[in-house]
Amino acid sequence: MIPVTKPYLPSRERLDEYIDGIYERRWLTNNGPLMHQLTQRLQQYLGVDNLLLVSNGTLALQIAYKALGVRDENRALRPEAITTPFTFVATSSSLQWEGVRPVFADIDKYSWCLAPENIEAEITDNTRAIVPVHVFGNACDVESIDKIAQKHDLKVVYDASHAFGVNYNGESLLRWGDAATLSFHATKLFHTIEGGAIIFKRRDDFERATKLINFGLVGSEIIGGPGINAKMNEFQAAMGLSVLDEIEQNMTLRRKAVDYYTDALGDLVGLQKYRSGVYSNTSYFPMLLPDENVVLELCNKLKNIEIYARRYFFPSLDTVFSEANNQCNVSREVASRILCLPLYSDLTVDEQKLIVDTVRSVMNEESTYKESL
Repeated sequence: MIPVTKPYLPSRERLDEYIDGIYERRWLTNNGPLMHQLTQRLQQYLGVDNLLLVSNGTLALQIAYKALGVRDENRALRPEAITTPFTFVATSSSLQWEGVRPVFADIDKYSWCLAPENIEAEITDNTRAIVPVHVFGNACDVESIDKIAQKHDLKVVYDASHAFGVNYNGESLLRWGDAATLSFHATKLFHTIEGGAIIFKRRDDFERATKLINFGLVGSEIIGGPGINAKMNEFQAAMGLSVLDEIEQNMTLRRKAVDYYTDALGDLVGLQKYRSGVYSNTSYFPMLLPDENVVLELCNKLKNIEIYARRYFFPSLDTVFSEANNQCNVSREVASRILCLPLYSDLTVDEQKLIVDTVRSVMNEESTYKESL
């Protein structure tokens, strides 16, 4: 069987060294030394400051909204945030969970990221934030979004779950926005089994969030306000440190697979257009097929030989949320035609060839059918 992804498992000996230290210290959670070590190493590797580790990527979004005051408890009206419908459901459901209404604006048909020209039309007196997504690690038009946010006094929280290690014009893409959040779920390029992080632009927002993730405590006997338990534990940090030790090896192997797919299929399928100054971090290999029927046919042919691709992201979220304000036609079109091929570091050359041959056979059948019409 060839799944769409496999969690990267680092050297067992390397992981055991970190775990041995946990057993010796008997310090399992609550700001342990491995958590601090991982924080420092990630800040250095990613080129960022004010990085806060949390227990998962969805809580990373929710803590960011709280820390930035997206939902002002003193206001009578329900706050809104403008976001993209072409994303994993957690981007929007985390807003709803925090009492913020997601307002969808359509995406750019080439980058598949939230299109800045569609944002301003959705801004109302209730709008508090913009929540764009760096889709598949591609950079949003961060300069345009920043200008819109400054003009309307809005917060910007980037869902950067796919953007681990991505640079834009020589600097970390995670530096843009009031906050950028990462997911360290097991299937991600970098993972801590479950986990996530928030990178804040301002130190005071970081410090506020640090209290929020620890029940609102500001001391052993002082409660500064309501909070939640969103801390990363030491076993998560141990896995993260082990994966980070081998991140270049992991990315090199994934890069070979991405290059193979691109060379073999680039003439037959639509590929995401990356912004100038951005280089893929090999998180995913998405491709755009001619129509939904071809997607379904290819999925079935792959499944018949135990290869599992994924319609990621499908469906477009403006078709899911009952409060969706408008119809996002580009997102719906892309969502109906998107398919992500299997991608992980130990995907073999023979497995890649089988996948490519199957894709090409379906696409050639499609071309023959169209020519016969």
